[in-house]
Amino acid sequence: MRVFVTGASGFIGSAVVRELLDAGHTVTGLARSDASAEALTAAGAAVHRGSLDDLDSLRAGAEAADGVCHLAFIHDFSDFAANCATDLRAIEAIGDALAGTDKPFVVTSGTPGLPGGEVATEEDHVDPESFAAIRQPSELAAVALAERGVRSSVVRLPRSVHGTGDQGFVPQLIATAREKGVSAYVGDGSARWPAVHRLDAARLYRWALESAPAGSQYHAVGDEGLPLRSIAEVIGRRLDVPTGSVPADQAVDHFGFLGVVASLDCPASSALTRKQTGWEPVEVGLLADLEGGDYFGEL
Repeated sequence: MRVFVTGASGFIGSAVVRELLDAGHTVTGLARSDASAEALTAAGAAVHRGSLDDLDSLRAGAEAADGVCHLAFIHDFSDFAANCATDLRAIEAIGDALAGTDKPFVVTSGTPGLPGGEVATEEDHVDPESFAAIRQPSELAAVALAERGVRSSVVRLPRSVHGTGDQGFVPQLIATAREKGVSAYVGDGSARWPAVHRLDAARLYRWALESAPAGSQYHAVGDEGLPLRSIAEVIGRRLDVPTGSVPADQAVDHFGFLGVVASLDCPASSALTRKQTGWEPVEVGLLADLEGGDYFGEL
């Protein structure tokens, strides 16, 4: 299958590209910069120049492919609303190009924003009061494409996707612990973080591309919900700094934007995904990955 991948040179996208190539697919990756183009070429993928803002380029990439995996997102939380709008326009443009073809289109979403306090499932919908609710239109647009002759599916990623090269929330926790001299958690530290290894996530993307029914939704979740205190304790031990609590009303002062995320108790299950797909995480979990030490080198 000829697969067009957005976000192909990113942390997760590069793992998806490798997974697809190893399975015998031909991959063309969207590249905005020369560095991204060079990384794709080195990986053995073809290069399609463009960006999420270049809708004509996205349509052309989709039209030339047998299927699409959309992983690109602008991770600038200072303008989250605008970035979510860009994501929606990109999904709509690719969807228009694929309409009526029955080609697969795998779209990335997230478990953050699902109802908190209990284990969220694939059948749950975003809490409209959540900070992440603004991203829900992208997920709904992807699912709706099933009615337009697109074999669309959604892969929801958890709060932490870990592995070598991670630049997400866990490295931010580590950086804050280094800066403040304490590895902190919010309140009693019971807020639960779901997580998955990037290589396990990549395998689910490939399965969705090859086999997912139109309009389906999956959770790429390995660790259902790790208490933030457990994560902080490993970080404190690895950095040789104390572990301590930060009151909820001081979380943003201590962590910055991450303070909002760190306060949320949002575990998520992948039980339905495993039952429906046969997918099983086989890589190390987040705590074991932290203990391995890669996070405390250059990150």
